[in-house]
Amino acid sequence: MPARPLSDETLHLIDAVRTALAHRSDVQERPLFGTHAFFVDGKMCIAVKGDELLVRLPPDQHSALQEMQNTRELSPGGGMKGYFWVEPNGYATRAQWNYWIQEALAYNPLARATPPRKAKAPPAPRKLPAPKAVGPGAARKHSIFEADDD
Repeated sequence: MPARPLSDETLHLIDAVRTALAHRSDVQERPLFGTHAFFVDGKMCIAVKGDELLVRLPPDQHSALQEMQNTRELSPGGGMKGYFWVEPNGYATRAQWNYWIQEALAYNPLARATPPRKAKAPPAPRKLPAPKAVGPGAARKHSIFEADDD
C-alpha cells in the first residue's frame, strides 16, 4: 500500500527539525515505524509523526518526564523507556522547542546505537550441467526454439 502524502503541518514540522539540526553533519533522515526520523550519529534522536515530536531522552529521567504536561511515553508498558511523544502544546514556544531539541541532542552521545542488520547474502548461483554434445561440432537442439535447422 503506498504511503499517504504528508500534511502541510507535518511537512512544516519536519522542516523545523531539519533546520534545528542543520548545523550538524552527522544527520540522516529516513522513515521509521510510520514516522519521519532523524538519526544523529547513527542513532534515532528525533522523529515526526503528524503534528507530534518523538524525542529520545535518558531512561533514568523517565518518571519525571511522565509527569510533564503535553508528553506521553511511546510505550506505556515500559518496553521503550526514554522515548516520548511531545504534543504541539508542548513545543509551542521557542523555549519549549529548544528544550526538546537540546535534550534529545544532549542524550544522543550516551544512547546506544541499534546494531546494523546483517545483509543477507544472495543465494549461491546454481551450477547447470554442461550441455552434452551429440557428436563433434554438433549443435544441441532445444525445445524453446520454434524450429531447429538440420
